[in-house]
Amino acid sequence: MINIQDLIRPHLKDLKPYSSARDEYTGTEGVFLDANENPFGSIGGGDYNRYPDPYQRKLKQKLAQLKRVPANRIFLGNGSDEPIDLLYRAFCDPVLDEVLIMPPTYGMYEVSANINNVSIKRVNLRPDFQIDLEHVLAAITDHTKIIFICSPNNPTGNRMKLSDIESIVQKAPGLVVIDEAYIDFTPAESMVHELKAYSNVVVLQTFSKAWGLAAIRLGMAYAHPEIITILNAIKPPYNISKLTQEEALKALDLEQEKDLVVKDILDQRRKLIEALDELDLVEKIHPTEANFLLMKVPNAEELYNFLVEEKVITRDRSKVELCEECLRVTVGTTQENDAFIDGLKKYSK
Repeated sequence: MINIQDLIRPHLKDLKPYSSARDEYTGTEGVFLDANENPFGSIGGGDYNRYPDPYQRKLKQKLAQLKRVPANRIFLGNGSDEPIDLLYRAFCDPVLDEVLIMPPTYGMYEVSANINNVSIKRVNLRPDFQIDLEHVLAAITDHTKIIFICSPNNPTGNRMKLSDIESIVQKAPGLVVIDEAYIDFTPAESMVHELKAYSNVVVLQTFSKAWGLAAIRLGMAYAHPEIITILNAIKPPYNISKLTQEEALKALDLEQEKDLVVKDILDQRRKLIEALDELDLVEKIHPTEANFLLMKVPNAEELYNFLVEEKVITRDRSKVELCEECLRVTVGTTQENDAFIDGLKKYSK
C-alpha cells in the first residue's frame, strides 16, 4: 500500500485551511450572526441567504449508502473538473513532476496539467483503443505522480481491460485516477469497490450523464480518506451551492427512475447503431459502452458542417489522435436520432 502522506506536496502537509463560519459552528438551529449573511432572505424569493454546508454531509451520506462507500472516502466538486485540478495542486510539484495520459482521451487532463505547469507524458492507446500496457509501464518513472485512465473512454466509448488497469495501479508510484463518467452505461463493476485494496486509486464519477444533471455541475471523487482530507483542505470553502446539493438529494431518491432512463438510452443506442449499419456512408462504428458512439466517415469535417446546417450538432473528432475522419455522436431521443439519420441520408444524395 502506498503511503499517501509521501505523495502530498510538502508545503501542503501543514496547511491550515480557511475556517468558515460553518466550520466553527455546524448546528442547524440558533440566531446566526456569524457569517455576515443577509438576514432578510433572498432577493427574488427562495431560501438561499445562508451559506451551504461546506462538506455536503447529507449528500455524502446518501451517496455512501448508494455506492456502499464510507462518507469519508467521498469528495464532491464542481463537476469532475474540480477534483482533477485539485489533484494536480495537491500532489504535483510544477516542473518537477509529471502525469501520464493515454490519448485519445478526455481533454481536461491535459488542460489542467498545462494550467498547473506539470509535465505531460503521452502513451497513445493501441489502434483498438485499448491500453498499450507494455509502453505505459515502461513510461512510468519516480516522477509520475498521476496516471489518468478514462473507462469507458471519451471520445472512443470503449471500456479498458480491468487486468491492464490493475497492472498499472500496482506499478504506479503515485495516484491512478480512473474516470468513470460513463460507468452507468456499461455492465462492468465500478472500481469504487476496489478502494480498500488500493490506497492510490481515485475514482471519478458525475451527475452529468446518467442522472441528467449536467447543469448543476456536480462530480464525485472516491478515494482513500487521506486523499479526501487534502482535497477538502485546499478546495474553496463553499464549492458546492445549496441549489446543487438540493437537486442532487432529490435525484438520489429516484435511483430507479435513473435506471429506467439508462435502459432507454441503451435501447436507443442499439437502434441508432442498427440504422447506421445500413448506411454506406458509415465506414466503421467503434465498439461503445457509453451514451455516445464514435463513427468513421469520409470527409468528417465536411459532414460535420453539413449536419450543422441541418441543425444537427455532433462533435468533429477528426483531428484527434487515432480518430481521423471520425465524428462523435451522443445517443439522443428517437426524434433526435431520426433527425441525425435523415441528415446523413441527405448528405449521401
